[in-house]
Amino acid sequence: MNTEITGIIVSFVLTVLLAYPLGKYVAKVFGGEKTFFDFMKPVERFIYRISGINPAQGMNWKEFLKAMLSINMLWFVYAFFMFLFQSHLPLNPDGNPDMTPDLSFNTAISFITNTNWQNYSGETGVTYLTQLFVITFLQFLSAATGIACLVGLFNGLKEKTTNNLGNFWHILTVTVTRILLPICIVIALLLAFNGTPASYDGKDTITTMQGYTVQVSRGPAAGMIAIKHLGTNGGGWFNANSAHPLENPNYFTNMLEIIAQTLIPIAMIFALGFYLKRKKFAYVIFGVMTVGLLCLVIPTVISEIHGNPEIAKMGIAQATGAMEGKEVRFGPAASGYWSIITTIISTGSVNGMHDSYMPVSGLMQMLGMLVNGFYGGCGVGILNYFIYIIIAVFISGLMVGRTPEFMGHKVEAREVKIAALVTLLSAFLIKGGLAIASYTLLHYGNADWAYKPSGWLNNPSYHGFSEMMYAVTSANANNGSAFAGLTGNNIFWNVLLGLIILLGRFLPIIGPIAIIGIMAKKKYVPESAGTLKVDSITFGAMTFGVIIIVTALSYFPPLVLGPIAEYFGIK
Repeated sequence: MNTEITGIIVSFVLTVLLAYPLGKYVAKVFGGEKTFFDFMKPVERFIYRISGINPAQGMNWKEFLKAMLSINMLWFVYAFFMFLFQSHLPLNPDGNPDMTPDLSFNTAISFITNTNWQNYSGETGVTYLTQLFVITFLQFLSAATGIACLVGLFNGLKEKTTNNLGNFWHILTVTVTRILLPICIVIALLLAFNGTPASYDGKDTITTMQGYTVQVSRGPAAGMIAIKHLGTNGGGWFNANSAHPLENPNYFTNMLEIIAQTLIPIAMIFALGFYLKRKKFAYVIFGVMTVGLLCLVIPTVISEIHGNPEIAKMGIAQATGAMEGKEVRFGPAASGYWSIITTIISTGSVNGMHDSYMPVSGLMQMLGMLVNGFYGGCGVGILNYFIYIIIAVFISGLMVGRTPEFMGHKVEAREVKIAALVTLLSAFLIKGGLAIASYTLLHYGNADWAYKPSGWLNNPSYHGFSEMMYAVTSANANNGSAFAGLTGNNIFWNVLLGLIILLGRFLPIIGPIAIIGIMAKKKYVPESAGTLKVDSITFGAMTFGVIIIVTALSYFPPLVLGPIAEYFGIK
């Protein structure tokens, strides 16, 4: 067990050591400074030329959002029809069928939003063509979209007074060509050399040691798995995701994948410091987010190491901890660490089945998604955290009787209303979706519908409620992981979660971009003795307090009905 704890510490330390220089590099890329990958400029110029884009043309916040939303709408239409007719297209050696319209709707929304919620099995639900030219394609672009929107926020904060958040198309392009693609090539090569498939062969027939004949899916998985983690996407090539021995062959690849999914979210924090020349502010943000991580990881690891007390009461030893639903290759501690990283980062990939984790672990996983601001996904993690900052600045201003200011710009009623609206709408989507699901299950559970509510849940009582709450929470947080006891591939869940995913993705992006667009146009207010120091430990603690209070007030009642009640039920 000590070895597992050491592995967790080493994984996190390596992530930070790699993220710091990457953050400096990212700041140079978006600052227009010379970098090693300047040789990609001809490729970028070609993209701009055929697309009719002027990369030097600035955009205000409305133009920036218009560009972002319009291209995402186009990607949705493209993905929807590709999934709908995939069996009629090439690169389908296993003969996988078309998706139904409701599943196509859900999957297309899921992958344009960086959620990668999968109501299908990776081996049988999609073809090699849609895996590569829809799913992998969107995994690059959805990650780049989040980063581009964060850079727009950076640009609004960088200048004293500006109406220019940068050119969305230019930022999107260089994010792919100079950040995501080069790192993914390295990760994919490391995965391939460790046993992850990278060919276009169809299923292989093997005979097990017990004498059974089984079909094993293969395919060009290494590249997709690289971007699924680096881009905090999370969708698995295989249905078992990173618990599958071909998707995550050994402990080295387990560390590689956990580092990959944490790398850019942490690097973007450091990039903020370098880009805005406010490194101390970046360190405060990193400190708050790391404390949040520890508050979730420590209870999870302890809970998984100690195992289920009900089994202990039966006189059965649990020397290896709570291993049900987990890979013996990784163990309960490393699996617990992964489960928290993947939920706070919004990756959603799994190396163990979250439905099998202890109630405390499930609670911590849900809290990570409910906060959705501890590191978070590519770009959007800091955008979510920015909402908490605005609320913290507003409350701090009220406490001292002074108009709130943030980095030289007054925070007034309009900005606070937007921040409050984003926070309230997230709670509405989660609790509203959960209420609709619970009502439908209770009142129509025996109805002979196409989606048969009585067959949704594999577990009754508190854990069944937790399965539904986890689903709507994961959808709103654009996470994509699930308590697998919930059967989600039906009309009800495909449509409900699709709508929650869509709103959960774009509202927390539109809000911060609108706020920074409004603030950046205001007259710059020089710092004075009364200026709120946002790069102080005190303000960091204030922000952390706001996160705890907002989350507790919003979600404590449904958490009591789910994982908390389940915990006391087995205590």
